[in-house]
Amino acid sequence: QVQLVESGGGSVQAGGSLRLSCAASGRSASRYVMGWFRQAPGKEREFVSAIGWADPMAVYADSVKGRFTNTRDYGRMTVYLQMSSLKPEDTAVYYCAATLDRLTYAYWGQGTQVTVVS
Repeated sequence: QVQLVESGGGSVQAGGSLRLSCAASGRSASRYVMGWFRQAPGKEREFVSAIGWADPMAVYADSVKGRFTNTRDYGRMTVYLQMSSLKPEDTAVYYCAATLDRLTYAYWGQGTQVTVVS
């Protein structure tokens, strides 16, 4: 069992920055790859980025590449999504999630709202 708790959402003007955090806990949490997803109103949930605890190389969706940075602090079992040059289309509820195979995300956080105003 893995528990995920996000924090750091809020409202920001276009061009601004926000940092999201996701704290993971549970006996096997370190075995999982951590992903970030988002869901905007009326749209399907979409993948944003993923990073492994053992491998610091993150992967990104094309829509956020170059603007978002996904990092992890293994000692704190926390992943961070640093979002810069935010656009109104980045407005969504952001979720962190955990997967063993980078295909099926078995555990999800509660989500945190990010609103970018123009």
